[in-house]
Amino acid sequence: MSSTRIVAEVSSNHHTELERCLRFVAAAAELGCAAVKFQQFKIEELFAPEALRHAPRLLERRAWELPEAYNAPLAAHARELGVAFASTPFYLRAVEVLEPHVDFFKIASYQVLWHGLLREVARTGRPVVLATGMATLDEVRAAVATLREGGCPDLTLLHCVSSYPTPVHQANLAAIETLRSALELPVGWSDHTVSADVVRRAVTRFGADPIELHLDLEGEGAEYRGGHCWLPEQVAALRLELAAAPPGGPLHHPADGDGRKEPQPCELHERGWRTDPSDGLRPLLAERARLLREVPA
Repeated sequence: MSSTRIVAEVSSNHHTELERCLRFVAAAAELGCAAVKFQQFKIEELFAPEALRHAPRLLERRAWELPEAYNAPLAAHARELGVAFASTPFYLRAVEVLEPHVDFFKIASYQVLWHGLLREVARTGRPVVLATGMATLDEVRAAVATLREGGCPDLTLLHCVSSYPTPVHQANLAAIETLRSALELPVGWSDHTVSADVVRRAVTRFGADPIELHLDLEGEGAEYRGGHCWLPEQVAALRLELAAAPPGGPLHHPADGDGRKEPQPCELHERGWRTDPSDGLRPLLAERARLLREVPA
């Protein structure tokens, strides 16, 4: 019987409504999730001016910003229900904002290169979950070293593929074992396939723990149309499947991949849109230069 922990990732599906946010916390508890996770970002502190000029529609995501004042009631409600509360800081001050409330910090794949943020998170002494989508093994190794040197006492990696949704044949689940062996850390799977078969394979064949699932309540969240979010009934069914699934499984599976920790074809474009360590904004400086050539200042 699987005892794999599930983290419910709310993403931007909360509509910036406190009541709806609290419903996500309650849903995570009812589904037996170990944790519920939110995101703390501000559009002007997430994207560089070049990106906003190139794609003004990004400004519409201001409606997705979680008010900082929500963290206290959300954390309190999570603790009342026995669910860990976590969040991803996307700007440096967000670490200070979140520190009094979170049980652990999550670092997004887009921030793996931003060692300044990693050091700030490590300073808190809170456990850290580090997503590794788009990254090479050397990039993950450098991020891990930064967190350890900064004092992070408890670190878990999440293998994932930063494509929304992720094609099953590019999940490259064998990279879970690659990361575990190379860095001697626990490794989970952040799912963007919405495939119970893929999640089951990650758990039973590669021992992934925890499993992060993007959750929506009823299919009306801002990110649900992207095709990478799970609904409560799907999560409930998955938990039953994992509880009944024996370890092991077939020798080969379409989601296994070659196990090399490197970007998959579907996420190559996104590598340029990672956070640049020089100023903590997306995309990387080289990509911004390309955008400027397309949309002159």
